[in-house]
Amino acid sequence: MPLVHTPHPDLPPPITNVGVIGWLRQNLFSSWINTFWTLLASYLIYLTIPPLINWAIIDANWIGDSRASCDANQSGACWVFIAARFDQFMYGFYPESEYWRVNLAAILLLAMMTPLFLERFHYKAWLAAAILFVYPVVAYTLFAGDVFGLMDVETSRWGGLMLTLVLSGVGIVASLPIGIVLALGRRSNMPIVKSLSIVFIELWRGVPLITVLFMASVMLPLFLPEGTHLDKLLRAMIGIVLFQSAYMAEVVRGGLQAIPRGQYEAAQALGLSYWKSMGLIILPQALKLVIPGIVNTFIALFKDTTLVLIIGLFDLLAMIQAGFVDAKWLGFAIEGYVVAALIYWIFCFSMSRYSQSLEKKLNTGHAR
Repeated sequence: MPLVHTPHPDLPPPITNVGVIGWLRQNLFSSWINTFWTLLASYLIYLTIPPLINWAIIDANWIGDSRASCDANQSGACWVFIAARFDQFMYGFYPESEYWRVNLAAILLLAMMTPLFLERFHYKAWLAAAILFVYPVVAYTLFAGDVFGLMDVETSRWGGLMLTLVLSGVGIVASLPIGIVLALGRRSNMPIVKSLSIVFIELWRGVPLITVLFMASVMLPLFLPEGTHLDKLLRAMIGIVLFQSAYMAEVVRGGLQAIPRGQYEAAQALGLSYWKSMGLIILPQALKLVIPGIVNTFIALFKDTTLVLIIGLFDLLAMIQAGFVDAKWLGFAIEGYVVAALIYWIFCFSMSRYSQSLEKKLNTGHAR
């Protein structure tokens, strides 16, 4: 009778190759050089993180309403300064009694945008159109007032995070369509359209934004007819939009060049016109390819709004700087810059993460 060989069951992998220990060996201690850098990084973290936690949390001053609350204990951060000036950081010089108008506009925007993230919502196109064309009118009416019994609030009193979001929001929404048109114009077969697009793009890309803002605020009124007045905030918005649209045009042009020639030929074979082929076939693919570049441009725009300080507009960072140079709060610049950095990081990181999720959602492959 022949012997029947019964195989033994597979043994589990060694404990040193799986779980936390396996991950540490594979990622942090896989070689002597990785071990060295891991130990060095751990030592640097030991030197910096505990003192930072002590300064920012454990030894910090959280309660009070004046500088005296922090002078008694100067070993930690003075978050009392942030709490005392928080309203100015958010709203600038906007009247305190009218804060509800800004809050209402923010709540309305969030309420309108929430359905756009729901898969089963069937009216996204109409809602998006309302956000782009109706909401700005409603928001400006609430912010500026002087109608429906609302108190008139000059744009010179807008500031803080409110002004930062207004400038970046208008710049983001307006620069994308203008950039798409410029990118199509630069790739056009019509010499005049192509030349004008190239001149516009290269001119605005060759000038620093700080110069654009200065020209828009100081020089532009000199070229307007006598008696014509453009609001300073409006001039800044126009300068930011034109500047950013030139960069957006180059990002979109990169996506258009990445589309295989066969896609253009397929659209022509279907008998589609130029605008239909671009709107239905080419641009959706091109914009999907350049989502990282578009979001990177948006993030840069959001941070560049700090430059409006040179023309007398007080955005978030400018309001924080104005806060800690106040004689009542001298010496608390670090706390102000930490809060500014945290707010900017939250917004920029949120845009980055959303763009990554959008990339995954739209990833249908680009094999040629």
